[in-house]
Amino acid sequence: MNHDIHISITDRDGVLHNITAPTDMNLNLMEVCKLHELPVKGECGGMAMCATCQVYVESDHPLPEPSEDEMAMLDQAFFVKNNSRLGCQIHMNPQIDGLIVRLAPENG
Repeated sequence: MNHDIHISITDRDGVLHNITAPTDMNLNLMEVCKLHELPVKGECGGMAMCATCQVYVESDHPLPEPSEDEMAMLDQAFFVKNNSRLGCQIHMNPQIDGLIVRLAPENG
């Protein structure tokens, strides 16, 4: 069964984008941002080996704990906050319907 979810993403210019994302395609947030032409680089292709897809999670959705790889990348990233996550590690699923995120500033 196809189940689309809704995500609110504020870009680096403060513009809010209300996006619909499918949950049946195994997409992550970085890929969804790229599909909607938001300025997310995702240089490593979603392998948690860069921080060019960093977002600030602004809603209280239950997300899986960050992996050791994700934590290691966030330790080296710029502009990290308590609510920082790598977009490539947030997978589209029905539990995150209504997720609210803000794109982190670009590194460097």
